[in-house]
Amino acid sequence: MTAPKTQDGPYRPARDDRDQRIAAIDIGSNSIRQIVADVSADGTIRVVDEMKAAPRLGADISASNALDETHMTEAVEALARMATLARQLGAKRIEAVATSAVRDAVNGAAFLSRVRKEAGLRVRLLDGEEEARLAFRSALAHFELGAGRSVVMDIGGGSLELALAADGLVDRLLSFPFGAIRLTERFLRGKPGPKGVKKLRKHVRAAIRKSLPVRDWRGAAVIGSGGTFTNLAGMYLARQGIRVRSVHGTRIPRHEVEHILEQLSAMTPEERLEVEGLNPGRADIIVAGLAVAAEVLARVEPRELAASGYGIREGLLLETARVRPVIADPGEARARSVLGFAEKCRYEAPHSQQVQRLALQLFDAMGARLGCAPEERQTLSDAALLHDVGYHINYQGHHKHSFHLIQHADLLGIPPDEQIVIAHVARYHRGSEPKRKHEAFWSLDRDTREKVRRLSALLRVADGFDRGHVSVVDRLKVRWMERAIRITPVPRRATAPMRLELWGASRKAGLLAEVAGVPVEVVGPDGAVYAPDDAETDSGK
Repeated sequence: MTAPKTQDGPYRPARDDRDQRIAAIDIGSNSIRQIVADVSADGTIRVVDEMKAAPRLGADISASNALDETHMTEAVEALARMATLARQLGAKRIEAVATSAVRDAVNGAAFLSRVRKEAGLRVRLLDGEEEARLAFRSALAHFELGAGRSVVMDIGGGSLELALAADGLVDRLLSFPFGAIRLTERFLRGKPGPKGVKKLRKHVRAAIRKSLPVRDWRGAAVIGSGGTFTNLAGMYLARQGIRVRSVHGTRIPRHEVEHILEQLSAMTPEERLEVEGLNPGRADIIVAGLAVAAEVLARVEPRELAASGYGIREGLLLETARVRPVIADPGEARARSVLGFAEKCRYEAPHSQQVQRLALQLFDAMGARLGCAPEERQTLSDAALLHDVGYHINYQGHHKHSFHLIQHADLLGIPPDEQIVIAHVARYHRGSEPKRKHEAFWSLDRDTREKVRRLSALLRVADGFDRGHVSVVDRLKVRWMERAIRITPVPRRATAPMRLELWGASRKAGLLAEVAGVPVEVVGPDGAVYAPDDAETDSGK
């Protein structure tokens, strides 16, 4: 364990009574790290103390599927010391999280129970996406990610997390069981050399190819978080004879990553102990970590990789200490937040607002008969305004990008469960209807799935009525008859052509007909009915 340290010498109380002193602890597969910091009202963070232990909870877990008793005891003792230090320093909150090793172990719950009993800590068990989110939050605070595409890569002892973002907005979070300890035990035991590395890389390559779309993320800026990357940066700088106090922000050319990996692969763990810039405690697992990093870089093809000296614990600290304004009217806060997010995504305001207006007209005319609750009106309103934000990533499959962007957005005044509904409704504004084979949709409970179907049905028709993005339709007249629902658009100008809008709405009315249980007829001003059967394939909206 490293000795306690502080930026300001002897331990001191918070500088300002308004500051919050918070401790954040990351229980990883390789190490446990704590940071204690003062957070001011404006979000400024001042580190007071840091502590580290390396019990390697993730060691041998692949074979036994359980945490080793000795490693657990070491971890609990370290956590007890960290908790004592945090309390002695006057931390008002101690936030502790556990990641891959504890998550995957059959005795993970028993370990957390020991931590609670012996160290007095309640530990939150993170899933892979939560790990990726915290790593991204940390990177966002320490790098300029507000413009362009970025991939934040965090490699721990048990897993690899990726956060894909555009202009600082998360599009998707991915997690893979590709940690440095886990893959070392599987592929690099004994003296496998380059052959073992080749097998490891092939295994990683096959998995990330399915989840990381090259079309959208090729050339993105890549940030590396975790010990693999700080050691990579240290070795890279040492090769150039550069000595620095902190490697944070070091940019390593992609070809140098391959060169360093090749060099280390040809060495034994004992020989690696002599490599300048490499922490001896990581000499046995660094090759696996770099092999994973190399495959992600080969997929994204950036010119370079930026190493971050900060990781999940800093992300946890930022999340815990987040300062939000107190808004008197939550409705106004929600509206400003949704609109601000839409603007951040550079949404097409006239079209989105037109679709929102028409969707709400449909809701008011038939929502109750479809089984919608009154509060679902606001859900539909927000989904309609945000339905095309996925254009920010790519036109192709933009409805799916809308889903990911909305799902991971920081939206004030919207409960997490409703935000998921908004994301799904936006996702189904085009393309295929909600289906059982859609894993994210089918994982919702039955009532929520039905809500998504109802609201998506209304949004699809509303979007069809602005197929040309020119806001031709002024209002919609709805008649719910015994054997059909008739929807007639009224143009803004009597002479305005609406053939495209009539066609667009008719071809997207199928889900509404299913939800309502009767056919939906889109009727032109001349009384002609535009049936979906009359529409040819449309690969656009």
